[in-house]
Amino acid sequence: MQPIDRRTFIADLGKGAFALAVVSLAACSPGTHGTARPTASAGSPSPLPGSPAPGEPSAAGSPPGAVPPARDELTWQRVNLGFVSAYVLVRGGQAAIVDTGVGGSAGSIEEALAGIGLEWSAVGDVILTHKHNDHVGSLGEVMEAAPDATAFAGAEDIPSISAARPINEVGDGDTVFGLKIVTTPGHTAGSISAHDATNGILVAGDALQVEGGKPALPGAQFTEDMDEARRSVAKLGELTFETLLVGHGEPIEVGAAAAVAALATGS
Repeated sequence: MQPIDRRTFIADLGKGAFALAVVSLAACSPGTHGTARPTASAGSPSPLPGSPAPGEPSAAGSPPGAVPPARDELTWQRVNLGFVSAYVLVRGGQAAIVDTGVGGSAGSIEEALAGIGLEWSAVGDVILTHKHNDHVGSLGEVMEAAPDATAFAGAEDIPSISAARPINEVGDGDTVFGLKIVTTPGHTAGSISAHDATNGILVAGDALQVEGGKPALPGAQFTEDMDEARRSVAKLGELTFETLLVGHGEPIEVGAAAAVAALATGS
């Protein structure tokens, strides 16, 4: 039997009352944010003196006179939509959106942008981790609101994603918004993750989920190939990062790579 995506699952539970509950939860769920500072290593710039500490506002949302962050610094804003999350990533006053949530989520993404002092005009890239409707459901709204934005997704999933403008194919080693694309098939054939080694951030979509504060395998009922998904988790466990951002579950901000590696080895 073919796996179902969460959008279909939601529809089967009841299109009226449950949908209203999701919208209500999204409306009352504030976004969370974080600041990942560049690591000091050979070839990597150190943070500028006076750069905001983790958890402090980025330059876009800082009071007048605040020292702007280092050029390569990446900050993130979680758009908590209740049962799924999208993310706004900010670097140098520009933004990328990773996943767009279910249909009707563009307003919540706009609020997250406004909360850090940005508008849709700052959005140049939209990265889609995979084809499921709870991750691409608002793509049309987002692309309409951000007319200069370019969308990216894994090749195998692109034919299943509806978009008014072409979606660009990306694969292992490609770079979008300074993020290295990592192919992580299994949940879907075209699943991708986005990695910033300098700032120690991995955005994994549904290649991983977080349960009880720990990374976990994607749900089997929504995953096309669990064996392939496990291999992708092992691949992610070899990367260097502290912060893990996923579609389902709370972000992990410390020691995430070691936890993913432990999951991959069963330790």
